[in-house]
Amino acid sequence: MLNIIKTHNEEHFNETGAGIITSLLQSNPRAILGLATGSTPVGVYGKLIELYRKGSVSFKQAATYNLDEYIGLPADHPESYRRFMDEKLFNHIDILPENTHVPSGVEADPQTAAEDYSRLLDEAGQIDLQLLGLGHNGHIGFNEPGEELQGPPHIVKLDERTRLANARFFNSIDEVPTHAITMGIGSILHAKQILLMAKGEDKAEVIARALKGPITTKCPASFLQTHSNVVVVVDQAAGKWL
Repeated sequence: MLNIIKTHNEEHFNETGAGIITSLLQSNPRAILGLATGSTPVGVYGKLIELYRKGSVSFKQAATYNLDEYIGLPADHPESYRRFMDEKLFNHIDILPENTHVPSGVEADPQTAAEDYSRLLDEAGQIDLQLLGLGHNGHIGFNEPGEELQGPPHIVKLDERTRLANARFFNSIDEVPTHAITMGIGSILHAKQILLMAKGEDKAEVIARALKGPITTKCPASFLQTHSNVVVVVDQAAGKWL
């Protein structure tokens, strides 16, 4: 079941996403959150920090599990997803560091790191809310379009369009890692609730394809249509074809 919320502007977009997460934590302080990186959730995290500082929400009993991490980037690398989460959210709220989880990108054997993360998720139980952005090619997490999709956390070779899109964060595309560890489609769909957020006219075509088109491995986000509780938050530009 898809619940689509069209927001009026950037402020409303960020407030809506943060409000959904805050409401969950207010009703369930021990909630398990699946979190995402990228430009889309930055404003949402900013709003969550504001709400925490106002005393409206606490993360002290919550736990978080991030979708993915680049292979080859240490946690303190400027573009690692661990550092992103620390700088954009974790360092500014009361969450316990040991309750924040991001796949390791520097294990000698990345396959072992993926399997370790899979075990962590299994031990955690069901994620209460999984936050997602949406790639221009329909990827969620780093699950790229292909002939088949994997269910558990796994290693993925990044699509060139994905690397090009992320090159703006690096000095050149040559510095963008070629592989990552990501939660699989099965891991994502196992969450009790999914919060998909997209903004900008450049996302209009892909979000319409993901939510209204055929369910296909060529558009991994289309599998969200099979989930029973998906909230979609878009701005007017991204949602113009919905």
